[in-house]
Amino acid sequence: MNDNSSFPASMRDETGLLIEQFEGALRSALEGMDQRLALPPGLDDALASLDEPLPEQGCGIGPALERLVELNLTADSNTGGPRCFHFVIGGSTPAAYGADLLATAFEKLTYTWVTSPLGVELETLSLRWLRELFGLPMEWPGVMVTGGTMANLVGMATGRQWWAEQLGADIYETGMNGLPPMPVITSGYVHASMRKVLGLLGVGVNQLDIHARDARGRLDLESYTAALERLDGKPAVVVVNAGEVNAGDFDPCEEMIDIARRHNTWVHVDGAFGLFARLSPRTEHLVRGIERADSAAVDGHKWLNVPYDSGFAFVRDHDLLAKAFRYSADYLPPADDPRPTPGAIGPESSRRARSFAVWATLKAYGREGHRKIVEHCLDNAAYLAQLVEAAPELELMAEVPLNIVAFRYNPGGMSDEELDVFNKRLGEAVLADGRFLVGTSRLGPRTIFRPAFSNWRTRREDLDEFAQVVTDLGQAQPKEVAR
Repeated sequence: MNDNSSFPASMRDETGLLIEQFEGALRSALEGMDQRLALPPGLDDALASLDEPLPEQGCGIGPALERLVELNLTADSNTGGPRCFHFVIGGSTPAAYGADLLATAFEKLTYTWVTSPLGVELETLSLRWLRELFGLPMEWPGVMVTGGTMANLVGMATGRQWWAEQLGADIYETGMNGLPPMPVITSGYVHASMRKVLGLLGVGVNQLDIHARDARGRLDLESYTAALERLDGKPAVVVVNAGEVNAGDFDPCEEMIDIARRHNTWVHVDGAFGLFARLSPRTEHLVRGIERADSAAVDGHKWLNVPYDSGFAFVRDHDLLAKAFRYSADYLPPADDPRPTPGAIGPESSRRARSFAVWATLKAYGREGHRKIVEHCLDNAAYLAQLVEAAPELELMAEVPLNIVAFRYNPGGMSDEELDVFNKRLGEAVLADGRFLVGTSRLGPRTIFRPAFSNWRTRREDLDEFAQVVTDLGQAQPKEVAR
């Protein structure tokens, strides 16, 4: 029989090595973040070097971590840096970054109070602070999740529970069997994550009843109102989109919710990044009325600038939320336990302590600090829009209500269809260049660049360079490729 007793002991000895090595790794990660390329050259070769058989004998902690640091510098994107404008990716404030490291170092599990009294209490407190930040009713319960998709799932699962009870059923117990299709009424701004959620919940993507007045997806208010009236009192779910991803536009939140409240509806607000409009007097009008909804979803790893992954779901009715995610076993805390069990009111049971980073950044910088982060990003978007309008070969494609700038390269002499092809290939060239991480999308039928700003690190000089890079690479592209 093999004696393995020395193996755990040797791993304990590695703790000291880890502490010594980590200081250098942390310094490399943080001090170089502003300077590193968004996508390093030789990326494919560096990734190919990973392909090796499972080691029979490990190399030890030192070489393994050294290799991982090297790979992060040569084979991965710099999404935390100031030149990442893809999707809507935030950075991490120093306080959030440090707190997240502590959550891992202390190995916190926040399923229930007894596994991490501190983590659970910080979650409760942080969610209260976030309700204050977003102007949501203080009595609404909330739960921390992985991000916007799971936050949408929480809101929509609770809305589905409400909808079924309106029809005399408990969907958690009996499922959708025997029930009519659940109407989900929204605008053309509905996000892909909502489609995923409807599929996961068994509602079905085809149940989306979209009311859009144009190719961009803006709400057709008259058609939306008529759809609610046709229900004649039957229950339905309304999704209000507070911030869409191509130009940062909003559904008319206040008016949409006001109309929904005249009917038998559950109103869910998808505010993944748009709910942060509430923090600035310059933009808070975009989300007025959200406090009259029934549930809301928002990301932390976007504009709150905490590390991935982090999201929040807020729901008006605690009992419905608990019914939608009921979870019990003899060894688990009972439902009437006075101490909180966040894992029983959300999709995850295994939960890391996301509350550490959220609490730390709110404690360190307060409401005012996070307002400044939001307004810094608003200023960056407005500044880039000015650069685009001033550049002869760049064309602004939409107004800039928040933090996304929709534009395209347009040297003249091309049709819209030709420009679509040209800009898609130009987008690939920008990514291959590596200085900036930014994506293309479609605004209605048109192909656009859509840089989104939600990172405190981004500076005006980054925007000056970005506009110049797009212009230079656009000028270098053969125009024939679009024809």
